[in-house]
Amino acid sequence: MKKPIKNNVSWVGKVDWELQKFHGNEYSTHKGSTYNSYLIEEEKTVLIDTVWAPFAEEFVDNLAKEIDLNKIDYVVANHGEVDHSGALPALMKRIPDRPIYCTTNAVKSLKGQYHQDWNFRVVKTGDKLDVGNGKELVFVEMPMLHWPDSMATYLTKDNILFSNDAFGQHYATEKLFNDLVDQCDLFNEAIKYYANILTPFSHVLRKKLAEIVSFNLQIEMIATSHGVIWRENPMQIVEKYSQWANDYQENQITVIYDTMWNGTKMLAEKIAEGIGLADSDVVVKVFNLAKGDENDLITEVFKSKTVVFGSPTIANSILHSVAGFIHLMKELKFKNKKAAAFGCYGWSGEAVKVINGLMGDAGFEVMDEGFRTQWNPDVETQNVALEYGKGIARA
Repeated sequence: MKKPIKNNVSWVGKVDWELQKFHGNEYSTHKGSTYNSYLIEEEKTVLIDTVWAPFAEEFVDNLAKEIDLNKIDYVVANHGEVDHSGALPALMKRIPDRPIYCTTNAVKSLKGQYHQDWNFRVVKTGDKLDVGNGKELVFVEMPMLHWPDSMATYLTKDNILFSNDAFGQHYATEKLFNDLVDQCDLFNEAIKYYANILTPFSHVLRKKLAEIVSFNLQIEMIATSHGVIWRENPMQIVEKYSQWANDYQENQITVIYDTMWNGTKMLAEKIAEGIGLADSDVVVKVFNLAKGDENDLITEVFKSKTVVFGSPTIANSILHSVAGFIHLMKELKFKNKKAAAFGCYGWSGEAVKVINGLMGDAGFEVMDEGFRTQWNPDVETQNVALEYGKGIARA
């Protein structure tokens, strides 16, 4: 169903209430998501992005109920990823000659995915498209935010920035606008989205935000491709991105561990207790990796100044859950964060050394040699772990 956004601009997307995993199984979406597509009806009619492939036929059929598809003059593909372009094949069967405005890399992406030679019109930053009534679309390339083909599109006079993946959240809602939803839910999903998807590209984002500011665009609304549209103080999410892109951290220390027979768990809790005793202002959080959600934990790492990792020794190394999670952190290229390691062992005891090596390789500043103990920790060893936690807090 078409929902008005502003003047002659409408939302024509899809709310996916049931979505639990995204990017395959790489990203958890506890609150579902939306696939936002927009229809501009001026002297020219423009469709900006589509929806994910499983909803392609539904999308095209619903769009055809709202407007004669033959009246669509232009299609804008801000990004070729299938959650935005998935309905293009079904749509282009109906209007095969319509021009698709996108970046050079998007042409490669769309051809590579759909093997169709549609009527592509390549645009670059600063290019404009007249849509009538004195309004223009202005294109802004945004490579690596978060694909090489990404761009944003700005509608003059209405002052709407169609930002695609930037400034979005995986958040299912019928409310459409940021001022109509729960603010805690909104910003929790926004920071999770940034931490898990955009962190590796923070250095690119810093430059792109500065470039957008230099254009002196009056932005009254940011229409994202996932989640809500920012209409009340839309620049607040831009300000958040500016903070998050600058090697973000809060006064938080996070302890993450996996355990076999609870010895490493005991150490985790004592280390956390010691941190809290030494610094009453720091936020201390403890997570069992095997029982937590990876993407939620990545968000906690993103907020942390120090991460303390624990694993027992197994097969002269660490538990595969810990190894996999550290690899995920390496992919995200965190900056300006410290790390420490701990763990129990029975006979060989290599886990702490392995963790230190992996954390260093992932870009963390390893604080010390770590803390390890043989067998389950007795009262004396627990007290030593508590003191180790105090040392982490002081460092």
